[in-house]
Amino acid sequence: MFQSVFLLASLLTASAAAKQCINITVPVSISARNGVFNIPTLQSNLDATTFAQNFTNIKANFTTTSLLEYATVTGNYSISAKFCKPDTSNGSDPTIQLLTHGIGFDKTYWDLPYDNFNYSYIDVAVDTYGFCTLSIDRLGVGNSSIADPLDVIQAPAETSAIYELTMMLRKATLPSVPHAFTKVVHVGHSFGSALSYNLAASYPGASDGLILTGYSSNGSFFPATVAAWDSKLARLNQPLRFGNISYSAVTEAMSLLGKINLNSSAITGYLAEIGVTIEEIQSVVQSTDLADFIAGAQPTDLPHMQNLPTGYLTWVDSGSNQYAFLYPGYFDPDILFFAESTKFPYSLGEILTIGGSVKVNPFTGPVLVVTGDQDAIFCGGDCMMTGDPALASIPAAVEKAFPAASAFEAYIQPNTGHAINVHYNSTGAYKVIQQFLFSHGLAPS
Repeated sequence: MFQSVFLLASLLTASAAAKQCINITVPVSISARNGVFNIPTLQSNLDATTFAQNFTNIKANFTTTSLLEYATVTGNYSISAKFCKPDTSNGSDPTIQLLTHGIGFDKTYWDLPYDNFNYSYIDVAVDTYGFCTLSIDRLGVGNSSIADPLDVIQAPAETSAIYELTMMLRKATLPSVPHAFTKVVHVGHSFGSALSYNLAASYPGASDGLILTGYSSNGSFFPATVAAWDSKLARLNQPLRFGNISYSAVTEAMSLLGKINLNSSAITGYLAEIGVTIEEIQSVVQSTDLADFIAGAQPTDLPHMQNLPTGYLTWVDSGSNQYAFLYPGYFDPDILFFAESTKFPYSLGEILTIGGSVKVNPFTGPVLVVTGDQDAIFCGGDCMMTGDPALASIPAAVEKAFPAASAFEAYIQPNTGHAINVHYNSTGAYKVIQQFLFSHGLAPS
């Protein structure tokens, strides 16, 4: 189906050799109808557990029972972004993809530095197919502004920020990017897909195309994910990154620890006597929250010392990470530990508003859903188990939400869990996305 499209893409982008990127900070003014929730301030990890128990309890919808009212939230914030373009222009009418990451990641999800950037989505989109990209740290995440994790950092506020960025792209007012883009595609992953969906529903005409990855319209598996996360206060789980421990204190402590040589003959000899190897110790550290506790010990592990409020949570360790995001046997084991050490928190407000999308979306452009066949969060671990012979896959049911879409496709990426971009075969999905855009009039020109 895509053979002729791929040939066209190859001809148009043959001259592109390397992307040109700049990091920018973008001021945005948001206005959103957020929920006001009756949730007490979390004080401890046990409070985080209580929140998860309430959220996953089948007796009632916790979002509904804790909602007091709605209030308009306004404010001025900063969004950290990375703009990339081909090194050689392919025409006067480029297409830009606005990339929104999901829970647990930041904008590097799209340009993963692991293994010399071999997992980079942006490399494929820009270098091979000639698109421009704008990847962002969502409001409240990474190097973007931190705000109240219950009252402000919710789906409506984050959608408002994405809308403001979209309008800047269209009006040539994005800092350091003096071009008015006439074709803007919104590409999301997981919660980022939900935000892209909400954008298209709330702001008609804002988007020309939707790519929803790690997504379906079935939210019944999310409580199991929340339970598996065993959420902790982010500032306690990774105190060097998300707490308020000073870097000078960290380096002093590390210098003292550095005087202990685990590979010394005395240490290794003692471990041999009790039947323990250095490798076993390393395995224990990597597979438990001990690894999280020391994450951020290197000066390159930024952002550092964010001193996050207690309403920012994260899953407990690499085991919870794998359960939610990865399909065993089809990812590099070391990428799991990399992803765990560089993970980012989620807010109470995000968890409470993640399921607030409208059921029918008036969007009229093309829509592509790309989900791993073993996605735990949106498919329960098997996207083909629909229970309906007439339904090809669980993500295929999203088509019902887009009755006015000019085109709809649901692609199931084989041997892949929820976080598509960290699996061995991620680039296969990247190519499907670009070819879909080419085939529906959204190629750079």
